[in-house]
Amino acid sequence: MRFGSLHLVDLLVILAYLAVVIYIGRRAAAASKTEEGYFLAGRKLGKLYQFFLNFGNATDANGAVSTASLVYQKGASGVWLSLQTLFMNPYYWFMNPWFRRVRLVTVADLFEDRFGTRGLARFYAIFQIVATVIVIIGFGNLVGYKVTASLLVKPEARWTAEERVSVESYQEFRALEKAVTAGTISAIDTPRLELLREQNKRGELRSNISWLDSSTGKWAYYLIYSLVVGAYIVMGGLEAAAVNEAFQGILIVVFSIILIPFGLNAIGGWSQLAERVPPDMFRLLGGGGANSIGGWELFGIFLISLIQIHGIIGNMSVSGSAKNEFAARFGAVTGTYAKRVMIILWAFCGLIAIALYQGADKLSDPDSAWGTMALQLLQPGFLGLMMAGLLAANMSTIASQTMAVSALFTRNVYGYFVPDATPAQMVRTGRFAIVGILAIGVYAAANMDDVYAIVQLLLTINVPFGAAVMLIFFWRRLTSAAVWSTVIISAFLNIITPSLIAPHVDGFSRSDTLTQQVEFNGRPVPVFFDTVVREDPSDPTSDFIGQKRFHLELYVLNAVGLDVAALSPSGRNAARFIYDGLFPFLVLFAVSLFTRAPDRRRTDLFFGKMKTPVGADPRLEDEAMAETGRNPGRFDDTKIFGPHSSWEFTKWNKLDTLGFIACLGVSFGILGAFWLLLRAASGA
Repeated sequence: MRFGSLHLVDLLVILAYLAVVIYIGRRAAAASKTEEGYFLAGRKLGKLYQFFLNFGNATDANGAVSTASLVYQKGASGVWLSLQTLFMNPYYWFMNPWFRRVRLVTVADLFEDRFGTRGLARFYAIFQIVATVIVIIGFGNLVGYKVTASLLVKPEARWTAEERVSVESYQEFRALEKAVTAGTISAIDTPRLELLREQNKRGELRSNISWLDSSTGKWAYYLIYSLVVGAYIVMGGLEAAAVNEAFQGILIVVFSIILIPFGLNAIGGWSQLAERVPPDMFRLLGGGGANSIGGWELFGIFLISLIQIHGIIGNMSVSGSAKNEFAARFGAVTGTYAKRVMIILWAFCGLIAIALYQGADKLSDPDSAWGTMALQLLQPGFLGLMMAGLLAANMSTIASQTMAVSALFTRNVYGYFVPDATPAQMVRTGRFAIVGILAIGVYAAANMDDVYAIVQLLLTINVPFGAAVMLIFFWRRLTSAAVWSTVIISAFLNIITPSLIAPHVDGFSRSDTLTQQVEFNGRPVPVFFDTVVREDPSDPTSDFIGQKRFHLELYVLNAVGLDVAALSPSGRNAARFIYDGLFPFLVLFAVSLFTRAPDRRRTDLFFGKMKTPVGADPRLEDEAMAETGRNPGRFDDTKIFGPHSSWEFTKWNKLDTLGFIACLGVSFGILGAFWLLLRAASGA
């Protein structure tokens, strides 16, 4: 018995999974009566739960689907948008204990604790609530929808006339592109190809049609999905999320592995990867043509990832829930290393997709590669298991992000207006906030479409706050005025103007200079906009229009003398990312040096607390903090640049050193294993 593309067995597997996660939320509800109990699981999570919490928080279906999609488009080098975080793991060994040592509930509390300003804490909370709900949670919903839609394919007999034209035009487009590559396209077909290219840029061509393509199907999916996520975290808070992470972690591993054996069997075995996939697609740097990721772009991605990771809202809820700082650092490192292994599995799914879907069979929407493979390759039961894993991967991340947003709203927005609220009122407000957060996330997802564009936004949106938090931990001279200046200027230059103003203002989107395109590998590539299309796709002489993101960074660099048009697409991305990473620090340093230094007593107490280790015994913990309160400078002799330096870098102890060396070894071991697997797959 089938329901669309799903067998009854698949539906039973999915329903069983949903029943389990709701049951876990119900069981955890009893322990979630206080703020710390609800938002931080009572600060009692040990190494194992910290592992699963970090693994589930870092590992989502967005990463699986987007990694497979990017590898399908760019070859193995597309994996770096995710895998560059492999080099961040040694840094996590140090970073996560800092978020545990501040002994706070939200990252917004960090700004108030460090500078004594509620305004900055409130601004961070509001900015992150909006950004997280719209971008991260909305993006998670979008990816889940895209994969599910690709599984629920509408049979050809049920297509509308418009849908039939879309699919047939896409097939014609792929055939003409193949003729261009082979050098056999005729002069008569060239205008037709240009028209189809314009339609494809606009998303008007489709390789298949889904039952969920209608607005009714899309909204039904989003509402059901969000109701389930909301049910278990509204009841059980972070403890329910953490227990579910343990259960969902197993499903995530299954979900990441299951396509590979079936995919290899479909193409005729491991050896067929070398036969069917172009050799350049196996290269970790370069390869993949105009869309490949080069060394400088990889450096730029790593730079902004390292900076922005400090500013994300989940840091305090994940690290702060650990019962001690060793549990926080151990869970962070091991959980995220487990994700790096998953990334490699997702990359091989992308390579299998290249082998399966090329030429006339190439997919119109690369983001549907994962779902299309699942539908084609998996038998009843296995497809349901994969979908349960997909839901688990997405729900685990959305749940932890939603909890962090709820904590921000409750403590740093509602708490300011109702300062005398009881713990029960705060928890109740947090639960109501979750409902609103998920509802707005659904609306945001319904208005998104391009996964790659959102991935790029995710890389940069938190960089200004990430830079500020980084210096909060390291530099005494940092001022609140500098943080205010940086986040406002950076938001205007990197988010508001590029994404909200320029694409909708004719002076930008219709400018001959800004819609400039250059030829790369035989095809026109935009310089300053993500996409450039003809105003009228049927008229090859009509004006060009810039769409999606306007890269203001490149315009600024071009104005100061860098010939950005002469760079490769990868080089332009590198220039943009490096600019985004360094600009906030320039503002932070400049404004801090010309504004009043923060209160000395508050700063001394803050850094004294940051050097006081978190122990497992609450009584000894209280005694240690009381001693730090009496003598905040008692650890100043551990500072690398001397006790009177404004830089708070401290000397490593034995555990720091051994952990860092071990992390470096594991990072390079994983990278080396991936490189060897790619060489074996390519037949080298």
